[in-house]
Amino acid sequence: MGCPFMTLADQTPVPVASSAEDTGPAPFPSRVCLLIGQLGLGGAEKQLVLLARGLKDRGVRTRVLVMFEKGPRKEELRNAGVQVVNLGFRCRWPMSFVGDIRAFFRLVAFLRREKPEVLQAFLFHSYVMAAPAARLARVPVLIAGRRSLGFFKKDNCLALALERIATRWTTYLVANATAIAEEVRRDEGVPPAKICVIPNGMRPEEFQPAEPADVDTALPVVVCVANFALHKGHRHLLEACATLRRTEAPCTLVLIGDGRERPELQRLAERLDIDARFLGNRTDVARFLARAEVVVLPSLYEGSSNAVMEAMAAGRPVVATAVGGTPELLDGRGVLVPPANPAALAEGIREVLADQEAAAALGQRARAWALANLTADVMVDRYVTLYRRLLEGSPRPGGQARPAR
Repeated sequence: MGCPFMTLADQTPVPVASSAEDTGPAPFPSRVCLLIGQLGLGGAEKQLVLLARGLKDRGVRTRVLVMFEKGPRKEELRNAGVQVVNLGFRCRWPMSFVGDIRAFFRLVAFLRREKPEVLQAFLFHSYVMAAPAARLARVPVLIAGRRSLGFFKKDNCLALALERIATRWTTYLVANATAIAEEVRRDEGVPPAKICVIPNGMRPEEFQPAEPADVDTALPVVVCVANFALHKGHRHLLEACATLRRTEAPCTLVLIGDGRERPELQRLAERLDIDARFLGNRTDVARFLARAEVVVLPSLYEGSSNAVMEAMAAGRPVVATAVGGTPELLDGRGVLVPPANPAALAEGIREVLADQEAAAALGQRARAWALANLTADVMVDRYVTLYRRLLEGSPRPGGQARPAR
């Protein structure tokens, strides 16, 4: 059954950087604002930084507006010459936003002064707040990013109501995976003509070979990069590694990330008697990917995983659960298993570890596909094409969206 959303395969690619319309004295659009809650180390924040840097490199006046605290990615933006504006919101949940009226009107006032042609909001709090602010400031185009499946708001009537109102006031929605776009269309009744899919991008250095990290073990190394949240499925991965140990195929599990589940997961690893290394958050993830015999993501649900993309860019074989946008990334280029199934996860890992030649071929196919479809330049060009078509009033704004398989 065909996907109803704008996809790369649906259209002739529209040139951006090399097109004739780029030869004038100023880019079009000339001013873009990007709005997000904070600038932490998450995947959405990473993508915002890549987009902001790419827009600035193309001559677009780009401002990043932060609702709450700036966070560690502020330095990346500052080093790239992108201005970051802290709006001073204090309350994160919509029912408490009444206490942030001043911050809201600071946002409106900034938009009126800056006069951006496009305001793009990332994640729930941002696009709910951006919708009324953009209307009051008369911003021509408002784009809301949908970057995860909507489990967290499924039973929250207030969140759903606010989101529906915001969507009506939003020009266009962009998902980073077809699975997310499908959910938005199905659950919110958003017409296909109002949403497209633009996958995440990666920095050029993420495709460069890295020096493998020194992991003191004689066993095969399995790496998982994910914050310790329940929906990331670490418990099932630990149980899968225990199964491998019992069946005489032990491995060393390297876990990169942190979160509230970490103490309980460490206790579980001890009870299961597996070799699990909890390394916390790292800035040298590429070195551990280079050391891995296999990279695993055991999520129970997922949007479009930056961790999977980074493993693909590194040419590593990936075993992951077939949830959210992960099958779009790994179709024919990785091993997919059902979620919440430690036995299937163990078998997938065993399959990769048992055949080094087949594993290397998987990694090579994944890397080649990522190079063709998942670079930051490709992502930014798709957004610029989308901005232009929306500003020109096209009813079906184009650009390349879902990569061809």
